[in-house]
Amino acid sequence: MTHRDLSDLELRALAFVDERELARDLLDLVAVPSVVGSDAECDVQHLLAKQLRELDLDVDLWQLDLPALTADPDFPGMEVPRAEAWGLVAGSGPVAGGSEVELVLQGHVDVVPEGDPAQWRTAPFRPYVDAAGDLHGRGACDMKAGVVANLAAVRAIRAAGIELARPYALHLVVGEEDGGLGAFGTLARGHRGRSCIITEPTSGTITTANAGALTFELRVPGAATHGSTAYVGHSAIDAYLPLHAALADLERRRNADVHPLMAEYPVAYPISVGTLRAGDWASTVPDLLVAEGRLGVALGEDAADARLALEEAVDAAAARDPWLRAHRPTVAWTGGQFGSGQYAGDAGALHDLVAAAHVDVTGGPRPRERGAPYGSDLRLYAAAGTPTLHYGPGDVRLAHSPHEAVPVRELTAVTETLVLALLRACA
Repeated sequence: MTHRDLSDLELRALAFVDERELARDLLDLVAVPSVVGSDAECDVQHLLAKQLRELDLDVDLWQLDLPALTADPDFPGMEVPRAEAWGLVAGSGPVAGGSEVELVLQGHVDVVPEGDPAQWRTAPFRPYVDAAGDLHGRGACDMKAGVVANLAAVRAIRAAGIELARPYALHLVVGEEDGGLGAFGTLARGHRGRSCIITEPTSGTITTANAGALTFELRVPGAATHGSTAYVGHSAIDAYLPLHAALADLERRRNADVHPLMAEYPVAYPISVGTLRAGDWASTVPDLLVAEGRLGVALGEDAADARLALEEAVDAAAARDPWLRAHRPTVAWTGGQFGSGQYAGDAGALHDLVAAAHVDVTGGPRPRERGAPYGSDLRLYAAAGTPTLHYGPGDVRLAHSPHEAVPVRELTAVTETLVLALLRACA
């Protein structure tokens, strides 16, 4: 790494960042199959709490009150059922029951399901490092590398014997992938920061805004009959086709003029249908199709306005179709409801802090600023009045795929950047 014009204190802390140790820690963490909503999503929080106590941090590990949180009108939604879930905060000062600190390092510990195992080179939860120095496995990029970087940055400062004047904390959360349960519960408990870095994968850039993503369910009626006499019924699959075209047209119109932070993306606010279910017998014309998807929410757009736009597009398409005009499709908003979010408060201080630390570590140019086309916990912290950005190891294009990986050298650079950010924010 290139370390330019650093103080003796900074060099002392950076000496405790070890690339091999980072790789080993990430291999161990990826091996925990903490799929969203699974028992292992709870197990990993207890595993990490043990590690945090070993760093002599004050630890708040608590069982989330699911009935109370899900009853809150602002609850961001869930897509999988849970019998239990755990919150985890650790800080350099007292954190029990809620606290405000100078800087929060935040990361989510849940991962998406592995998908088709046949598309992976090895078992998704049997991670490995290849000859190029990339660590592969489900969750390596999204975002256990970021979690490891957060812990390692704090560990380096503690190992160097440096006591910082202002308090800092780690927020490790569950349920980010299906709505933001963990972050919502952490903020509800009273844990706050004057600023927050979420170590989502950003490929050397700094993300200061995220688009939203609203999960929807579209139910399209048909009329069942024997497959040999399909002409006397009406296939729900055929009925869905004009609605699919209407969604594509809505996506085009919603992306005709986008925020400058989103301009680099071919589609800044995607509308994507992820599942289609229709029919219950091969020789029966299906009488119902259920489509589930996600609607991208523009930066600064109210989620209610985004929902209305999709509902109106579906209604208009149905009005133009003879079958759907008499057999109306329905739209429901289910699962995760990610609003958009943007950096709050002082628009320069945290961004400049991270950018300068990145330059000092890498010797490269100042990282560029951009928005993200996906929902994240950023919008929850921003809504709570905390200036929040993403900066972390990995390329988000590999997330949720069977090719998920993160370069260990990038994990190291991010960890060193976080060390400098912590020192400079809290010294």
